[in-house]
Amino acid sequence: MEPKRIREGYLVKKGSVFNTWKPMWVVLLEDGIEFYKKKSDNSPKGMIPLKGSTLTSPCQDFGKRMFVFKITTTKQQDHLFQAAFLEERDAWVRDIKKAIKCIEGGQKFARKSTRRSIRLPETIDLGALYLSMKDTEKGIKELNLEKDKKVFNHCFTGNCVIDWLVSNNSVRNRQEGLVIASSLLNEGYLQPAGDLSKSAVDGTAENPFLDNADAFYYFPDSGFFCEDNSSDDDVILKEEFRGVIIKQGCLLKQGHRRKNWKVRKFILREDPAYLHYYDPAGGEDPLGAIHLRGCVVTSVESNTDGRRSEEENLFEIITADEVHYFLQAATPKERTEWIKAIQVASRTGK
Repeated sequence: MEPKRIREGYLVKKGSVFNTWKPMWVVLLEDGIEFYKKKSDNSPKGMIPLKGSTLTSPCQDFGKRMFVFKITTTKQQDHLFQAAFLEERDAWVRDIKKAIKCIEGGQKFARKSTRRSIRLPETIDLGALYLSMKDTEKGIKELNLEKDKKVFNHCFTGNCVIDWLVSNNSVRNRQEGLVIASSLLNEGYLQPAGDLSKSAVDGTAENPFLDNADAFYYFPDSGFFCEDNSSDDDVILKEEFRGVIIKQGCLLKQGHRRKNWKVRKFILREDPAYLHYYDPAGGEDPLGAIHLRGCVVTSVESNTDGRRSEEENLFEIITADEVHYFLQAATPKERTEWIKAIQVASRTGK
């Protein structure tokens, strides 16, 4: 009897021989993790046994890479994976940890019923706290703040974070709030914006997080940008990046020239409505952008040349300029979710 598939999807994996990062189709089983060069491959490129393995998340070994986690086997071999966004990483980490625990206890992996009330853990759950902080009604309010002739959009101050933690009874006092805020910062749930908060993170201040009205921070997927005429790393002047991120993840995209298929990380923004795609293995700048205003998106059985007619979950975006983009999701559900999200953005965005 084959092991049960618990979770599968695209992750970026660091090579064990060369220090290259490449997207892989990753499958979490009850007893291990298989990774494939392509989703359609019959045989995995490698397998990681989970028995006796340990998991580290977040993994801070690579400063410029966010949402990385590490699995260390009993033979002390490290396997590093990078998710496309925070919630995706946390979902993988949660299931892998549970699979390891089930192996140790000789139990079968089974998801708990969501009907029962969830008992809060003894320690603070930073992932859950982060989601509460982002709540549009009860969370931290994102503002446009000005300092040193720069306008920081979609951000908030350090003292606002501590105020929120205290007022929501997440911490007992401001000193305890600093400890929690520093942990959120270290794990990538918060990002520094501006010289003051960046210098604290770099170690020039006593605490990496500052309870200060002049220290600015932002959520990593908030659509943050800074406006001025300087060469600051935060500056993003293009209008297309100013929309709020409403969906992100990895999809297969067909190239326009060679018609070959490659895994790309997609970020969908609305108002203005753009779908940017990136190399999932690295690089902050997008490889391209699809303006969605007035576009048509629909599911298809095969593309124009029919080269992937045997594959499912294809969909097509036709822009207002009549440029055709063929994309492939991993599952029918994922395809439906992307189509619906793009349709909403195309109607409401600029």
